[in-house]
Amino acid sequence: MIITVFGATGQVGKRVVTQALGKGYTVKAFGRNIDNLIDKENRHNNLIAIKGYVFDATEVFNAIKGSDAIISTLGGSFDGSDRTRSLGLKNITHGMTTAGVKRIVALGGMGVLNANEKSLIIDSPEYPQMFFPVGKEHQQAFHNLEASGLDWTFVCPPDILDEDATGKYITNADYPPTPNFYKIAAGDLALFMLNEIVANQFIHHRVGISKL
Repeated sequence: MIITVFGATGQVGKRVVTQALGKGYTVKAFGRNIDNLIDKENRHNNLIAIKGYVFDATEVFNAIKGSDAIISTLGGSFDGSDRTRSLGLKNITHGMTTAGVKRIVALGGMGVLNANEKSLIIDSPEYPQMFFPVGKEHQQAFHNLEASGLDWTFVCPPDILDEDATGKYITNADYPPTPNFYKIAAGDLALFMLNEIVANQFIHHRVGISKL
């Protein structure tokens, strides 16, 4: 399998790259500061490091073309000062449509999950206002996925710990899981996203996830 990973140098993205290579996949790792992935220790015959800008539609398309699936772990600021998540994902989905690639698993935030049948967590009065700008970015990214016509899955984690995979986590479609400990290891997020690329259990769903 050939996958393109956007946000490949972040704490989740770098673990997606490492785990995917461990599965024998060919990985096209896309990012602005990609040099960290191609040092002597990380060289791999199946790793193609692509230095690019997610706002450049041509660079994004070229990274997608020929891949079987896409994983996006795009990050950005928490104060709403950039739109890397929403506009970046819009560029990715457009590039996928042009390239004829259907499957994407993307990273969002817990605020986009349902609080109940009528509202999202981000709409709740208890939602922390400090997270509202980044929560709105995740929400717009989700709307871009919904409108894409692609086979998407939007993973909506709580607090992400800079830790490797344990394999001990729980998921739920569209709602937070039960139990929910409001934390998840970056390695377990990577593990779930890679597994979901082929499991296809949550196509056209948001996914709540928590460590166990």
